[in-house]
Amino acid sequence: MRLVPALLAGLVVLSACSAAPAAAPAGCVPGSGGRSTVEHAENFSLRYEDGYQVLTVDEPSPGAPPESYVLLACGAAPDLPPELASAQRIPVPVDSLYSGSTTHLPLLVDLGRVDVLTGVATAGFVSSPEVVAAVAAGAVAEYAPTEQVDVERVVAGRPDVLMTGGFDDPAYATLRQAGIPVVANAEYLEPTPLGRAEWIKVMAALTGDELRAAAVFDQVEAAYTGTAALAAGAAPVPVVAGSLFEGVWSVPAGGSYLGRLLDDAGGANPWAGDPSASSLTLDFETVYATAGQAPVWLATQDWATRADALAADPRYGELAAMRDGRTWTANRSIGPNGGNDFYERGVTRPDLVLADLVAILHPELLPGHEQTFYTELR
Repeated sequence: MRLVPALLAGLVVLSACSAAPAAAPAGCVPGSGGRSTVEHAENFSLRYEDGYQVLTVDEPSPGAPPESYVLLACGAAPDLPPELASAQRIPVPVDSLYSGSTTHLPLLVDLGRVDVLTGVATAGFVSSPEVVAAVAAGAVAEYAPTEQVDVERVVAGRPDVLMTGGFDDPAYATLRQAGIPVVANAEYLEPTPLGRAEWIKVMAALTGDELRAAAVFDQVEAAYTGTAALAAGAAPVPVVAGSLFEGVWSVPAGGSYLGRLLDDAGGANPWAGDPSASSLTLDFETVYATAGQAPVWLATQDWATRADALAADPRYGELAAMRDGRTWTANRSIGPNGGNDFYERGVTRPDLVLADLVAILHPELLPGHEQTFYTELR
């Protein structure tokens, strides 16, 4: 991270007032006026006060303490309680946002607010067609082309806010000192699919689209719960998930994001009894002994055929799903630069992922279903 001397001098001056609010967006127009309620997410909360909101992210990055942000309605200057004296103050709605993760992008698409997006970390990972077009048109800049935050680019771009991908970076402290608000989005720490999707309400708190966010999320929630109810009446189908990477096979524990999806889809996950919210790391022999006879395998590699899987490791041929069952991988929707939409829109639309999984495990329940994310290996 290289800083020119003039910028360094400016940061010294600005560091003394980093908690002061940035200027209100020009011609500021209040948002929708709605108030979000949080039902599934566990890692953020929203509190409404007179003239401002308090957004609190309980774990902004793994192991980090809670962080609160004061969202000021059109740059209002209310009296704040002592516990918020050092909190970042952000005038809302914002006109310009830099995104640190592709999972933010479908939120803006669903809110109809791609116009607010002015920067992405690495354009090559983007799948959303609307954002790809905006990047190509020069409306969206790239600020971490080498996957390292370029502080000079961000400061030059002067976004109203930079939303992180839920990981800490020394550059963020520098940006705060430069007067660039930095807000953490750590949706990936949510253990439930709907909890992750509900982070659309965090984006809406910044853009002023709370009513639209509520409508979008309610539709996702209704579709998800309806599909889960459909699968609940079917006999669970044994399924093995994951693939080898550098000799290690990561399988979803019962309390993990994918583990919950498999359970809601009517899958019999051999590790469902483990309440861990993370993956379990095993060797091939352990996975084969436990789940080798499962008729369905959800691989996590970008293979096009079964031959590709066998070329990667001939032992895959011992799995029942490879011999005479069903082997699938989530590579159906790939962006023009190779970004996988499963890791982008799939996070914000768990209803679509769940429908795909139910159609794989219980095709009789969703006849004629067209897959959004998964492809069957032939």
